[in-house]
Amino acid sequence: MNDDIRKAVETLQNGGLILYPTDTIWGIGCDATNEDAVKKVYTLKQRHDSKSALVLLDKDMKISSYVTKVPEMAWDLIELSVKPLTIIYPNAKNLARNLLAEDNSVGIRITKEEFSKKLCERFKKPIVSTSANISGQPSPRYFGEIAEEVKNGVDYIVQFRQTETANPAPSSIIKLDVGGQVKIIRE
Repeated sequence: MNDDIRKAVETLQNGGLILYPTDTIWGIGCDATNEDAVKKVYTLKQRHDSKSALVLLDKDMKISSYVTKVPEMAWDLIELSVKPLTIIYPNAKNLARNLLAEDNSVGIRITKEEFSKKLCERFKKPIVSTSANISGQPSPRYFGEIAEEVKNGVDYIVQFRQTETANPAPSSIIKLDVGGQVKIIRE
């Protein structure tokens, strides 16, 4: 796993795309602060950049570096969540502009999965995590279902966990606004 992390970090630092396991499904990843890298993700997925993608972080204390004001409720939601939770925060900052939604919000998930957590720790920046499929096609449930077109479109494919065939659940998605209102997008 350490060799995989080293190669993935090098790829991210060079503006490349990786295919990697996360706390939910396999994802296409890149440096979330690099607009050119984010554009490559949208090109590979054949998707418009008006659709935002989420980012992974390894620690909740890092959220404040990428969100102007973290709603208080977010801390409780993160602490109490028993499954992967993506929170959409208002007023994102220090991220690639083409990664954000039209209302300047961004989805952030704190990963607890071994590989993606260590990858985030080593990379020291948020990492894009979007499903490893072409837009409009079903999301692959495990590595063996990822289309060759996606595999051929990335710069590095992580070896770790490729043989697993589990069908992980998607994350819950909650949108928080500045006034503390909560909107459940996906349970």
